[in-house]
Amino acid sequence: MAKAETLKARLPRGFVDRGAAEIAAQGRMLETIRATFELYGFEALETPFIEYTESLGKFLPDLDRPNEGVFSFQDDDESWLSLRYDLTAPLARHVAEHFDVIPKPYRSFRAGYVFRNEKPGPGRFRQFMQFDADIVGAGSVAADAEVCMLMADTLDRLGLAGQYVVRVNNRKVLDGVMEACGLSGADKAGQRLTVLRAIDKLDRLGPDGVRLLLGAGRKDESGDFTKGAGLAEDAIERILAYVAFQASPTQDGDRMAFWESFFGAWHDVVGSSETGREGIAELHAILRLCAAAGYGPDRVRADPSVVRGLEYYTGPVYEAELTFPVTNEEGQVVRFGSVAGGGRYDGLVGRFRSEPVPATGFSIGVSRLFSALQLVKSPLLAGAAKAGPVVVLVLDRENIAEYQALVAALRAAGIRSELYLGASGMKAQMKYADRRGAPVAIIQGSNEREAGEVQIKDLIEGAKAAESIASNAEWKAARPAQFSVPVAEMVDRVREVLGLHFG
Repeated sequence: MAKAETLKARLPRGFVDRGAAEIAAQGRMLETIRATFELYGFEALETPFIEYTESLGKFLPDLDRPNEGVFSFQDDDESWLSLRYDLTAPLARHVAEHFDVIPKPYRSFRAGYVFRNEKPGPGRFRQFMQFDADIVGAGSVAADAEVCMLMADTLDRLGLAGQYVVRVNNRKVLDGVMEACGLSGADKAGQRLTVLRAIDKLDRLGPDGVRLLLGAGRKDESGDFTKGAGLAEDAIERILAYVAFQASPTQDGDRMAFWESFFGAWHDVVGSSETGREGIAELHAILRLCAAAGYGPDRVRADPSVVRGLEYYTGPVYEAELTFPVTNEEGQVVRFGSVAGGGRYDGLVGRFRSEPVPATGFSIGVSRLFSALQLVKSPLLAGAAKAGPVVVLVLDRENIAEYQALVAALRAAGIRSELYLGASGMKAQMKYADRRGAPVAIIQGSNEREAGEVQIKDLIEGAKAAESIASNAEWKAARPAQFSVPVAEMVDRVREVLGLHFG
């Protein structure tokens, strides 16, 4: 007979497996974020992975897949369903569906996986986790200021104080710039969106790359061509000049004069556009509110290069950028970049209702933030290692029920434990216990069973003692950190050993 074909074990492109240590460390990070959000009065909400496709809308920043960036399928009633691509669109659906019963303004936070059917690459995954906080029903820019302060406090509590800046802009200002460039009107909507997405790549591509995307287009390293916005040269120069402004006053005494000069330059760029001037006024108000609460430009500052790639933003937009240097794939030293971002999206909930519903919020890229904390060797991630289970060895398989009774006694006392379920001998079982990180092994052969005893082997102390034992004979004679106790005393003695090592 021909040898049966076996499947090749392979992980789908754009997805990752994660082990216990990483999951535990990330859990500590998520708990810190959750506690910070709750401090601001936000409450938890969970939405499903799947929504009706029409509810999600078409707001993705990169439409480089035939089905426009989402994973979709048809239900048995012929309705189209999609895996959510962010946590904001499902929130808008939830608020609209429960609008009459939820308190407004409604503060909520959500954490969960989202899915993008995009071309995977280094650091670009098809499944990744986000952690969002949003305020729905508040039209004042005080809500945007609150969100910016929450972003700053979250990064502070994660141990990143002094290593980030929250950069704030306003889509209305850029709309004013585009009006001045002749890009107003419904017929220019697609061109405006292309401009936004080009500017959003400034950190990654630099001014030269953005210039190409504002013009005819750009070919990347793989040879793929991205069509540009097709702007005239003077419009390109106007937009690049706008995004080049920087806001970082260094002396308190010069701060007022600095802001007057800074926003005066913005007024010149937007020209007579009322939309642009309204955006500048809102941005100025956000910064004043943040400054009044003690969040100066070292933590929250204006930056015209922030636009956010999603189409649904209607006003203030913001990003939390980490400022410490890292080395990229080409060996170049660069800044780490953005780990969170968001903005105001006053039209998203209104898609489901007849009246407009203001909303603002931000999303943390959990994987990216976790990588940043790993780079700075955050103590938060280096929490105490979780002890492995106590392992009860099985030496006489015909008496496995009695071994199971030993495990049950340990578990009843709240001691994490497991029964060895393999088919190997004692030596292999001890190796298994070591690989499991077990602090203790329970051993009971026929002699111990007849005597009503078990042997308790302290694997941590035994490993220390083994370092000073030179020969196998010496090892057998010493039997380090191993002792016999009556079965009735097993739980108490195991607890004593665990207390010795783990407090």
